[in-house]
Amino acid sequence: MEKEFTPLACLNSSENLKCGLIILNQPLDKDLLADLWSRASIKACADGGANRLHYSTVGQEDEYLPDFISGDFDSIQPLVKEFYKIKVDVIVVLGGLGGRFDQIMASVETLYHSIKISSIPVIVIQEASLIYLLQPGKHKLHVATGKEGKWCGLIPVGSPCNCVTTTGLKWNLYGFVSLAIPCLPWSP
Repeated sequence: MEKEFTPLACLNSSENLKCGLIILNQPLDKDLLADLWSRASIKACADGGANRLHYSTVGQEDEYLPDFISGDFDSIQPLVKEFYKIKVDVIVVLGGLGGRFDQIMASVETLYHSIKISSIPVIVIQEASLIYLLQPGKHKLHVATGKEGKWCGLIPVGSPCNCVTTTGLKWNLYGFVSLAIPCLPWSP
């Protein structure tokens, strides 16, 4: 059976094609970019492609926000990275906490490495669980949204916790030192 395909149909406004757009780190044709951007249902930049998009749309940057930027971030310029990362306040990952243990630990490891990529908080939510990585230092977590469960767990990742003090829990910790911290209920 012969398959038919029209490669440039994505540029024809009379075609009803769903198009995904990926921008690489190569010079961009501004007219072609504008045309494809308006038709694309998903828009992405591969690392330094974010630089190309940012500088090709000067004065209109807020109208050209990619759905995501992917890569090892060795080519994206710090100014461009900062521009795009301030467009969200938190990154929420749905799923990743159920199923096989190795997949759950991969989610934990991803959180651990995410702090090297972005200062934006990353949380992982699935069913009755939410995980968030606390970096060394003092933290205040607000837990009065009405969506919280009745327990929390503090688990050291990457190194032991040498001094953990909590307030607002049913049983608070005062200078707790351990490689593992038990699950603790919220105070009523």
